[in-house]
Amino acid sequence: MQTGLGDITVKVPKVRDRTGSGIKFNSALLPYLKRTKSVEELLPWLYLRGISTGDFSEALHSLLGHGAPGLSAATISRLKKDWIEDYHQWRQRDLSDKQYAYVWADGVHTNVRQDDRLCLLVMIGATADGKKELLSLTDGFRESSDSWKELVHALHQQGLKKPPKLVIGDGGLGLWKAVNEEWPQAKQQRCWVHKVGNIMTHLPKSMQPKVKESLKDIWMAETKEAAEKAFDSCLKRYQVKYPKAMETLSKNKAEMLAFYDFPAEHWCHIRTSNPIESAFATVRLRGKRTKNCGSRETTLSMVFKLMETAQKKWQRLRGYKKLADVVKGVIFTNGEHQQKDDESTAEAA
Repeated sequence: MQTGLGDITVKVPKVRDRTGSGIKFNSALLPYLKRTKSVEELLPWLYLRGISTGDFSEALHSLLGHGAPGLSAATISRLKKDWIEDYHQWRQRDLSDKQYAYVWADGVHTNVRQDDRLCLLVMIGATADGKKELLSLTDGFRESSDSWKELVHALHQQGLKKPPKLVIGDGGLGLWKAVNEEWPQAKQQRCWVHKVGNIMTHLPKSMQPKVKESLKDIWMAETKEAAEKAFDSCLKRYQVKYPKAMETLSKNKAEMLAFYDFPAEHWCHIRTSNPIESAFATVRLRGKRTKNCGSRETTLSMVFKLMETAQKKWQRLRGYKKLADVVKGVIFTNGEHQQKDDESTAEAA
């Protein structure tokens, strides 16, 4: 068995049925594996990092022993075909029984070839039981509205009929144009991490910590009313000296504070598109690639396999039991079930 520590020799126990009754025995102590999961995850990662098919054996010498038996160029090519097939089957899966309370969307840019720049369009959804799932992964042209609309159309064709209650993403106009047309009922939440980053580009470094503190007072406020007050205070305080930064802040005010209309336990999850950012921390292609590092189809399948592995470690949302109320369309005010206020008013009367 090939492991991250090298080859390990194991003995599989055998049990034979000598009674002639036809009973078949299989050992549950040791499954039949040629490579451990850690090695399987390593292969697409190395490919994404720019290792060509023919160089795999040499690259894995130090990890798996001399010659890396079983990982020849032909084996890697066969595995790549399997991953591409898995990706295509996943894109055609049935979503008719699915409904997502929240959907995080983002475009991740990466270089596949020196003369080609691939934009990966990613959506992650939160189900009513609090689990996060990779909803869609495809490529697009510079995060254009047409690319996002094509992605949503594909989800419709897979059977996803009900729109999410909230879509979280950055300020990319292509995404929101597509959401307005395809999911008009869904509320929109702009990512605070992206917003803060955009504001900082218009500020001198000496002022960035101070303005960040004022921005934190907005998205950490207990109520929407307090957040709006902090919002206006920040604008008033820095408008004269840093007009471009404050102009960036003032855009999409309602969408920046949309999270207050959902359960308070979920605020830490839905204020930003971090679920996608953190998921891609191990997938991002940072280094320069060789000329023929990979095709569009191969890159998509490799990223899919890595995301599929990462998905197994994703944790449920905090307060996931309230997601059922979100899906039902229950109204929340400042993170609290609105019915509580109605009940208290009735008791006082």
